[in-house]
Formats: sequence, structure tokens, C-alpha cells
Amino acid sequence: MAPSDSRTEMTQPPLAQGAELHPRPWGFLGQFRAMASPCELLIATSDVTTASHILNLAAHEAKRIETKYSRFITHNPLWQLNHGDGSPMPIDAETHRLLSFAQQCYSLSDGRFDISAGPLMQLWRFEDLQHGRIPSAQEIDHAKSLVDFSALHITPTSLQMPKAMSLDFGGIAKEYAVDNTARLIAERWPALSVLVNFGGDIACPVTRTSPESAWQVGIENPNALDSASALLQIRQGALATSGTTRRYLEKDHKRYGHIVDPSSGFPVANAPLSVTVLAQNCVMAGMLSTMAMLEGANAEAFLTAQGVYFQVYR
Repeated sequence: MAPSDSRTEMTQPPLAQGAELHPRPWGFLGQFRAMASPCELLIATSDVTTASHILNLAAHEAKRIETKYSRFITHNPLWQLNHGDGSPMPIDAETHRLLSFAQQCYSLSDGRFDISAGPLMQLWRFEDLQHGRIPSAQEIDHAKSLVDFSALHITPTSLQMPKAMSLDFGGIAKEYAVDNTARLIAERWPALSVLVNFGGDIACPVTRTSPESAWQVGIENPNALDSASALLQIRQGALATSGTTRRYLEKDHKRYGHIVDPSSGFPVANAPLSVTVLAQNCVMAGMLSTMAMLEGANAEAFLTAQGVYFQVYR
């Protein structure tokens, strides 16, 4: 009889394009890229076939959500909504769920977490650190006039918003992708612990009960990128990180992070470099971490009041 920790000898199924699967003592590490982020799965199984199917499911689901909701892809469903020209546009149940969650974020943040801030995000180009520019006061005032989530008319099957308004799901789509991917995996393999990590946003719905230690998750030090300054042990749960360590502008020796306050039209003043929050699911952790960033100098006090584990770097 083979030892209990030996790997099942089976032919590995073809992997999704760009995906890689690597054996580890505790199982398999799956890797791919999506949503402009490195994506990883920690899979606690010795069965290469199962691990391959899990990795393929994750890669396809991440790509599906990115293709549907990225504002950088023309003619996708989000592009269609943003070009509705003021007319009611059909939406599906998934988009309605995302809009409903965005409405919660808007209400709980007193309007500062606003996915209708697309016009402002189009002004601030954080993708080009060297050649980005600071928008003029006139440009910002005009863009601000187009930002108001409360002006959206949402039903379970349609969305109507004013002309020239545009949505940006960037603040919630990746966390939603993490939760949805983790849920799909848990439904199909309910006894298997898998940690889903998309660019530092993490979910692990099935408790890791093996004799080995919990999953080890490093929190990146924004003052020393690609190195961990804190290590969390996670058996079950989720965490999300919001920050400006990799997306920002520097002009005239001043740093502008990519999280923009819709009320001012400018990046949040005195915001932390990064905020990590541990919660029951990734969308909740992401909402709290982003809201903490929007609190600026008051981020720590805000998170303390929520009664959640958090790590803030300045």
C-alpha cells in the first residue's frame, strides 16, 4: 500500500492558458495572472487531477469576471452600461448583486465609496508613474458633477444612469471574484481546504483541519515591496488589502495615491500606504479596508470601532 502522503499517479489534465501547477509538501501551488494581479491557490490535496481542475476553475472564473467588469475592456457588459446614454440598460442577476453591494458601500461610507466615480478615475492616470499628470481644477469640477451613485435608478433587471456618468467596479470586483471562486470550489470539493489569493485578496471558506499548521499568509511591507513584515495564520476566513504602494503619482515631490475621494476629486489626504482587514468574506474585508483608506488620518480609529483584526502601514 502506498504511503498516505504519496501523490496520486494520474495524468495531469491540460491547464488553462498561462496557469501553472507546482507540487508542494502540503499539496499544490497553482498560479496564473488575472485582473492585473498575480493569482495563487494553495490546494491541500495530493491528487494532481483534482488540483488541476481546481486551478482551471479558478483561472476561468477570474477571467470571466475580469472580462465582464473591467473598465479597460471595450464592448464588455460594463462598457455597455457606461455607454447607455441615459437610457435604461438591461442587467443580469450578478450585476444587480454587485450594484446592491455598491449601494451598501455608498451608504455606509457617507458617499465616499462611490463606484460612479468613473469620470474621476479617467482623469487620474496612475498606470504611468513617469508621465501621469495632475488634472486641472476645471477638469476635476466637471468630473465631480458626473459622480453621484444616488442618481442611479436600479431595478433587479435594469440600470439607468445620467448621461456621461460611468461606473468603475475596481473597488469591489476583485474581492467579489475571490469570494465567488472560493465558493465554487467549496461547493464542488466541500471537504478540501483551498486558499484563494488574487493579488493579496484572500478567501478560505473550508477550514484546514489537517495536522499541519494553518495556511501561512504574509502581509507585504509597503516600505520594502515583495517582502512580508507580518505573517498571519489562517484556517478559515478572508482578508483584503487596500493601498497605494503600487499605484500612485509623484509630482513636484508630492505623492498622490490612487484612492480618490469623490467629495474632493483628489486622492485621499493622509491615507495609509496600506490597510489589511480580516473578515468572514473578502468583499466585507475589502469594503472595510477601502473605507479605512478613505478615512485618511482616522483609518486606525475607524477600524478599531469595527472590532476587526487589521494591519495599517504608513
